[in-house]
Amino acid sequence: MTLQEYDYARESPSKLAASCLLLALTMKNLGGWTPTLEYYSGYSCQDLHPLVKRLNFLLTYQPHDKLKAVRTKYSHRVFFEVAKIPPLDMLKLEELLKRC
Repeated sequence: MTLQEYDYARESPSKLAASCLLLALTMKNLGGWTPTLEYYSGYSCQDLHPLVKRLNFLLTYQPHDKLKAVRTKYSHRVFFEVAKIPPLDMLKLEELLKRC
């Protein structure tokens, strides 16, 4: 979805990928940012907090009437219907990010 948003073009691709992974881990309650992830990505959990919050905001307040192709594609069973996973409440996300 960030490919469709100009605001994310200035972010480094590796930081964007790491932030997406942290958000996905948090949304699915699969654990936090481990020392191994920090070592191989080069980013600490605190480095990723602002971008993770922006990504969750993008999921929460996305326009539903335009650019539906990505949402439609990832709402299919083949892609495990990941587009149907509800975004986290911003306060809950903040609380979860403080733990890592």
